[in-house]
Amino acid sequence: MRLHYSLDSLMPVDEEAPKQNIEIPAEVTEELPILSVRDTVLFPHAMMPITVGRPSSVSLVESLGENRLMGVVAQLDPRVDSPGPADLHDIGAVAFVHKVLKVPRDNLLLFCEGVARMRTRGFTTTEPFMKARIERIPENEPPSTPELDAVRDNVLSLFQQIVASSPNLSDDVANIAAEIPEPGKLADFIAGALPSLSPVERQRLLEQFDARARLDDIHKHLTRESELLELRGRIQSQVKGQLSQNQREFYLREQLKAIQKELGEGDESQRDIQDLREKVEAAGMSEEVRKETLKELDRLSRISPMSPEYGVTRTYLEWMVSLPWNVSSGAVVNVKHAAEILDEDHYDLEKVKDRILDYLSVLQLRPVLKGPILCFVGPPGVGKTSLGRSIARAVGRKFARISMGGMHDEAEIRGHRRTYIGALPGQIMQGLRRAGSNDPVFMLDEVDKLGRDFRGDPASALLEVLDPEQNNTFRDNYLDVPFDLSKVLFITTANVLDPVPDALRDRMEIIGLQGYTELEKVMIAFRYLIPRQTTANGLEADKDIHFSDEAVRFLINRYTREAGVRNLEREIGTICRKQARRIAEGTAGDATAVTPELVEKSLGAPRFRTEVEVAERTRRPGVAVGLAWTPVGGDILFIEAGRMPGGNKGLIMTGQLGPVMQESVQAALTWVRANAKTYGIDPDLFKTSDIHIHVPAGAIPKDGPSAGITMATALLSMLTERRVRPNLAMTGEITLTGQVLPIGGVKEKVLAAKRSGVREVILPFENEVNVREDLKSEQIGDVQLHYVKTMEEVVELALEKK
Repeated sequence: MRLHYSLDSLMPVDEEAPKQNIEIPAEVTEELPILSVRDTVLFPHAMMPITVGRPSSVSLVESLGENRLMGVVAQLDPRVDSPGPADLHDIGAVAFVHKVLKVPRDNLLLFCEGVARMRTRGFTTTEPFMKARIERIPENEPPSTPELDAVRDNVLSLFQQIVASSPNLSDDVANIAAEIPEPGKLADFIAGALPSLSPVERQRLLEQFDARARLDDIHKHLTRESELLELRGRIQSQVKGQLSQNQREFYLREQLKAIQKELGEGDESQRDIQDLREKVEAAGMSEEVRKETLKELDRLSRISPMSPEYGVTRTYLEWMVSLPWNVSSGAVVNVKHAAEILDEDHYDLEKVKDRILDYLSVLQLRPVLKGPILCFVGPPGVGKTSLGRSIARAVGRKFARISMGGMHDEAEIRGHRRTYIGALPGQIMQGLRRAGSNDPVFMLDEVDKLGRDFRGDPASALLEVLDPEQNNTFRDNYLDVPFDLSKVLFITTANVLDPVPDALRDRMEIIGLQGYTELEKVMIAFRYLIPRQTTANGLEADKDIHFSDEAVRFLINRYTREAGVRNLEREIGTICRKQARRIAEGTAGDATAVTPELVEKSLGAPRFRTEVEVAERTRRPGVAVGLAWTPVGGDILFIEAGRMPGGNKGLIMTGQLGPVMQESVQAALTWVRANAKTYGIDPDLFKTSDIHIHVPAGAIPKDGPSAGITMATALLSMLTERRVRPNLAMTGEITLTGQVLPIGGVKEKVLAAKRSGVREVILPFENEVNVREDLKSEQIGDVQLHYVKTMEEVVELALEKK
């Protein structure tokens, strides 16, 4: 027997006594007590148990008389313990209380039935509980239409499917829903019964007064819930199938072990461990490394093959036995043979070849020698990377190469620790494994393009690799054992040294590779580039195509202006492809010679006018030719000066000039103004005119002090109306007193001047030693070099007589 309490006296009442049919009054008073509830929404025509425990809510229930009507309104924020009128929604439901039960902790359990929607119009009192004037919202059921009936049937079908799939819903709920003909009541009933709806979604449905729209919203929620149930079922089936498959594989594997044991055959994993043990013994490891490897091997033998740790440990051991611990590729050094190979593969580069042959000579006399760390610095296309392969061939060693461009993770050098999933050794150890020897020629390409970020600094990781005093115990993070890198001949390449950190630069021997002269490019083209491109494009030399000396020089001067030969080879390849097409189409005939006319026909109009450009642009006063150093070699630079009378801006500088170059302009202008009377310039001219210095190619940033004398010459030429001599270029830093200071990049600048058709070059006197060391007489050719100490000498050489 269960007991419940009447509302009047909360006295026990026998539940098994005959129930009375309680009629809900048709008329509802304008004022009702308001029960605030958390995360609960009561719908009309729905039964719902509500637990109350607040003193105000208990007082409200105890005050109910025979009317037994109250308003049930949800809180806006369920975290508020003592809500007021401002903390409640405007829309709620009029509820009829059927039964009240006492539950533990002095709480009451109310069994309420929703009567109608309501809207609060104003609260009359808040103590001891809230009362408000309310307005009932009538239900307007839409007329029956075929479309509405179809939506109702679809909603019922989806709801029955969800009830059948959900263990928390009784089948009686679906049967009750099927007996409700009105769309609005059906939507309210399902909204109250569907457990997946959130309180916010239920409140939104309660506030939807249009029955048809409410049914459509319920349809959307049911469709979403049906798809989620289907997805859950599919995932559960997959997991169950996977577990069954794993159990089946385990059972079969255990059976296979038993069969192998009966047949006397060893376990496959044990055979693998035995093979690894034999490889460890034959690898030639040091005692420390061998001890650590055998320790890991013993650990592997105790791990189940089904364990994830088994694969990690086995991968580590395979790396250990595959590294060339005691394998060398170096043959007996023959310096004479090495010199022949270097000359065969590369033209010129005498300094580099001399340094390599010096090292090989010492290695021939003393075979045990720590390898030097060479750094080839030069513009693109001069043969830095290919020179590394040639060195490996000359010394009879394996060749390994990794590109450092864009590398920004320290682990790329030292490797990842084994605790990470998918960890591997760094690129150094991977390169040695690919090379298969512990003394290869190892090229670190583009070392000046290393990056750095929060994952570490690869340049700092290279400090240990490239230090002969430390790299004999190089420890990769993945292997965690020392490896001797002292036998490796490391070669790095870079276009510029500025981005390379000082500590790393200090560990390398810098060898510069400057650009090629026209004669050197012609020799390289005939010796290497033309044969390679002829073969690559399916042609036979001399039979299908033949390059004349004039055509190659025309190609170098008119279509390429570079320090290296990369673009030259590209253009030669284009000409070869054009010839291959003519042969394939049958229009070539007997024409196999490549002439300047054919070059122009194949490549279009010439891109550079080297022999006339300088003379044409210096035809007017105020234009001088300077020389600049760039990461891709040298280049010429035009400096233009102009004057505008009646201005008030003083000095104008354009052309993306850097701060150092702007200071050079200021110094040049100061010297010109200080010596204005000497050269017949009216001093008042500077007060009444604006002076404009412009360096064309404004999209390219420019900086450096080496254009100082060129700025001064352009200014003096403009103010005295004396032209600069044609085909003359200059470079040098200027001081306020007119002294000419030395500059860098002499070889690149002189070669750039020669490529551009310049016949005379003015250089600082102190750079004469650089010319003698870095430039051969055939490289200078017919270019006349003038060495100056003062600006007066520059003016005497550069400006034409009046």
